[in-house]
Formats: sequence, structure tokens, C-alpha cells
Amino acid sequence: MSETKSGQATHAIRSADILIVGGGLSGALLAAQLLRLPGKRQVLVIEPRAELGRGEAYSAVELGHTLNGNAARMSVDPDNADDLTQWLSEFIAAGGWPESDQQHVPVSELFPPRGIFGLYVQQRLSEAQAVGAQNGSSVEHVRGEVVDLQTDETGALLTLGDGTPLRGAFAVLATGMFPAARTPQTESSGLNAAAVDPWDVSAMARLDPQSTVLIIGSGLTMVDAVVSLEQAGHRGPIEVFSRHGLLPHVRRQPPAWVDFLAEDHSIRSPRQLMRELRRHCQVALAAGIDWQAPLDTVRAHIGRLWSQATDVQRRQFVRHVRPWWESHHHRSPPLSAELVERLHKEGRLRIHAASFKGFEHSADGKVSIRIRRRGEAHTSLVSGAALINSSGIEYDWRRVARPLPQQLLARGLIQPGPLALGIAADAGGALIDANGQVADRLFAMGPPLRGMWWESTAVTDVASQAKALALRLAELDA
Repeated sequence: MSETKSGQATHAIRSADILIVGGGLSGALLAAQLLRLPGKRQVLVIEPRAELGRGEAYSAVELGHTLNGNAARMSVDPDNADDLTQWLSEFIAAGGWPESDQQHVPVSELFPPRGIFGLYVQQRLSEAQAVGAQNGSSVEHVRGEVVDLQTDETGALLTLGDGTPLRGAFAVLATGMFPAARTPQTESSGLNAAAVDPWDVSAMARLDPQSTVLIIGSGLTMVDAVVSLEQAGHRGPIEVFSRHGLLPHVRRQPPAWVDFLAEDHSIRSPRQLMRELRRHCQVALAAGIDWQAPLDTVRAHIGRLWSQATDVQRRQFVRHVRPWWESHHHRSPPLSAELVERLHKEGRLRIHAASFKGFEHSADGKVSIRIRRRGEAHTSLVSGAALINSSGIEYDWRRVARPLPQQLLARGLIQPGPLALGIAADAGGALIDANGQVADRLFAMGPPLRGMWWESTAVTDVASQAKALALRLAELDA
């Protein structure tokens, strides 16, 4: 670092071959794939957290916060579906997770805690670093937040929050998800500032254990919040408000079912998909087979179906089908689902079909939200001792009040993806700017591409994208 004549500090520009913005699951898997490829390259991963590979989802430390998929579904190796099962078997044998026997299932059917899954990702990255070192490749963690990004014909220039500039031949946005509970929004009502973090057990432990807690949203984040409350010793009422009042179904392990979408490519629209899926589920139920069996075959075809649908069809799906799709497809891990069901039967947890209309401060120290119940024209005020925002993920980058998304939009380097879900890119992850031009130096992967593939957040999706993008970058960098 040096100083200008005016006394202001300046920073020397650090350079690398590839800059990865975000060091959670997406960034770590991309770095690992790059390290395993032939050739010599330097990669910088910019991540404000102290560790790579964890990100928002896998920084949880409570054992009760588990993956919502079993080990057989969560491999980070796109070429080995059993990779997590194999790693977990060794981890448990070494005494790493003694509580695993409480689930009473084979290792492949275990739902690991998110913190342990984070260890798995970190170990696979560490192994890739050893492989890369043999070729002279390296990955370095730069701790900080990227607040600005510019591109030119030779590469990308990133600026960190402390003013440090980084230059790379290519830059990749691997920013992961922006949870609504932790995301400042451009149209914020002060909700998140007043709300308790869904995963902050210590904050919940400071509440009156008999007090009423309000939760906005009834998806998987709500399930995590209920687990957090239980572990914090809360024993009072929990009032959950969501537009449709739907809870996630519990994830079971159904038998194999015929891949009907692979056999019939005439099914193209969301309406055709739902009609055929219902038919298969009815056939399964009539045969005494779990309806989740036909549903689980759809997973491999979602990207194709979504990408070939028209904008009208996509809007119809989001407006009319999405709530039911989310509750049936994004299912709850068994132990968490059992807790939610028990509290619901006890009457401690109540689900209300109601729209959130605003947050209001209460003079008595309580928190209040204004809601409109389904079927009613007027709004009403509901109060509690604490409020948790479990409304899911904010995918519209125009509403995320963080420096980098706002700067990228202001510079015209990105444009919203289909239906304002994430950002636009070509099929290989190259970003499309505000003028419709495909970038040759700027890429994205994972959750930012939600609008391109609909399901772009699951571990297997991210792992496949990481492998494909690493190959593309290696070819361009050759």
C-alpha cells in the first residue's frame, strides 16, 4: 500500500487468472473443479466469511439444522453420486457424528447436519488444492466483500470494501442465495432489522420461553426457525403466516419409478407436465406406492422444461403452480418435519393463510405485523414478543440492497433474468448485459441463474454447473 500526495491510501492491484466472487458452495466447487483440470492457473476466491465452502447455507452449527436431502442425493461430485455417502461413512466411523444413529437408517439415507456437510465441501476443496499444487495451480481466499466490478477487453477489475483492487482475466459471480431474512432490500420496511434471525438459537434463548413468536412464511426456512426455537427452549405459541398456508411435505425414500419425461418429449408446457404428473401419482397411489416416486423423476428434466417454456407459460407456473410445487418438491427432512407436526397437533404451532402487508413498531415492546387473511378484504394487526422472517430467498437482484448487485445493474453489466429471477446469461453461464450483449469475461453460476433453469440452487445442480463452467474457463484461458 502507498499514499498519494493528498495523503489518501492507494492499493496495489493484485492479479490472477480467475476471480470468483463468493466462497460458499458455488465458489468452492468451481475452485475445486478448476484445480483438478490440467494447466497452471491462479484463482482468487473473494469471500467475507472466515472459511470457504460454507456460505450462508452451511455455516449453521446446530445439529438440528440438517440438509433437506439425504446423503445419496447431495454429492458434490457430478461423476460420483455416492461421494457424500462414502465420505460420511468414513466420517461417522471416525466418531465424527455419533448422533447419526438416532435416524435409524443406512448412511445413504441419512440427512446430515449442514455444518457437517460444510466440512465435507471443505475437505473436497482441500484435496483439490493438493492436486492443483502438482500442476502449479493455486486457490487463495481473499477475505472481503466485492462492492464494484468493471470489465474491459482484457479482463475484470473488482473493488473490495476496503478499496483493494483485484484484476483477473475472468470473473465469476458465485454469490449464492440472498436469504430474505438476512438481505437488506431496497423497499425495506425495517422488517429484518426488527426480526430474529431464523438460525440464531442464542437470540431465541433470550426470549420469554412462554411468549408468542410470529413467523412470516411457511417453507423450509420456517421449519429451520421452529427447530431453532425448540433448541432454544421456547415453549410458547408459534403463529405462522403465509399466503397459501402450505407446509413442506416430509421427504421420504420412495421406490424407483419410470422416467416418463424421458420417454415422452411431447410434454413441454407446465400444464402438460402437471396433468401427466398427477396421472402418474394417481397410478402410484392406486398401486400402493408413494406419490413421491413419480415426482422425484421430474427433477432431472426441470431445466429443459423451464428453458423451453414461453414467458407466458413461466408466469402461469409461478403464479398458479409454484406454491404447491415448492411444498411438494422442496420437502422437509424427517426429524424436522416430525417436530413441526407434533407442535401443530399440540396446538402450539398454528398455520394461517394470510398475506403480509407491513411491519409496525409497538409501544409496549412487542412487534406487530399487519396481515390480510385469505378471503377477507380488510387487514388486521397481530402482535407477539418476537418476529422471524422466513419468507425464503430474494431472487430479484433489483431488490437486494447490497453494493455489488446495485453497481452491476447501474453499470449495465447485467440484466434481470426471466421473470426477474436472478440474472440473465447464456446456456454456459456467460452474463448478458443491459444491451443484450453476451460477456466474454464475466460469468455466473448457481442461484444467480435461477431464472434460466428454475432449479439452480440444489447441490447437484451447482456441482454440475461448476464442472461445466470450469471446463469452459479452462478452454478460454488456454
